[in-house]
Amino acid sequence: MNFFDQIGKIAIGSRLRMLTEKITADATQLYQLYGVELQPKWFPVFYALSKGEAKTVTVIAKEIGHSHPSVSKIVSEMHKHGLLEERRDESDKRRNVVALSPKGLEMNEKIQYQYQDVNAALDEILAQSQYDLWKAIAEWEFLLEQRSLFRRVQDQRKSRESKAVQIVEYSPQYRQAFRDLNVEWISKYFVMEEADYRALDDPEGYILEKGGYIFIALYEGEPLGVCALAKMPADDPTYDYELAKMAVSPKAQGKHLGYLLGQAVLDKARSLGARAVFLESNTLLKPALSLYQKLGFVKVTGRPSPYERANIQMGIVL
Repeated sequence: MNFFDQIGKIAIGSRLRMLTEKITADATQLYQLYGVELQPKWFPVFYALSKGEAKTVTVIAKEIGHSHPSVSKIVSEMHKHGLLEERRDESDKRRNVVALSPKGLEMNEKIQYQYQDVNAALDEILAQSQYDLWKAIAEWEFLLEQRSLFRRVQDQRKSRESKAVQIVEYSPQYRQAFRDLNVEWISKYFVMEEADYRALDDPEGYILEKGGYIFIALYEGEPLGVCALAKMPADDPTYDYELAKMAVSPKAQGKHLGYLLGQAVLDKARSLGARAVFLESNTLLKPALSLYQKLGFVKVTGRPSPYERANIQMGIVL
């Protein structure tokens, strides 16, 4: 069985490279057949200048979709072979432009028959094929411009790994994990404060017995994330609960644990008929703030805080 039949679509890069190498090898032979002294990699630059207009390297690079250093290198090589000439830009004497030399212009005349025959041969291949490769390439380029293959694979990885996550409510077996994960996270960026110790040393009395809830994120059975839904004072005019003590182990980063915990907390608040949920954070924690915004929280102001590190407050109306 063919290697590509065995491995499938994941080898698309290798297969496209092989196809490119095959076409490039034919292109080299075709230039020799028609007596055209071009290298395949020079062709985009050559064609960009074939209408007779002198252009800067920057303009050429933009037209053909190559990097400036790549075009500069090709221009240098073509210049050494006598195909290009360099001169001052008539509209701006500070800039240099390049154009086809007399030898390059002569080659441009010679290559026209090659264009005709190559186009006819490609039309023949397209007529014999079930799919229009040219249109498919354009479509793939558009789709990958919208969202790269790298980003798509990242999203698939997160989706797969998030399926291995289970969100459960607190039980005494997770008491140490609740404390350890929070101490690890807080100590990484800040200093533990008195309010932290009160909540983490006695989560049952400080959170659960006051009408709050604690959720644990298990990844493959291991507690790697925690978050609390703490009851706000009964006389609070705006918020019923606070999203608090969210912490995720560094080894679980990128697995959506924070987002899944946040969703679980808000779903619980909704099921309890809560009006709104409050949270406090710090502007140094960019990923955390991005997560809260993704969950629907917006910045609010004007509330006292028991934490010195808290310099931003957010809320969400349910």
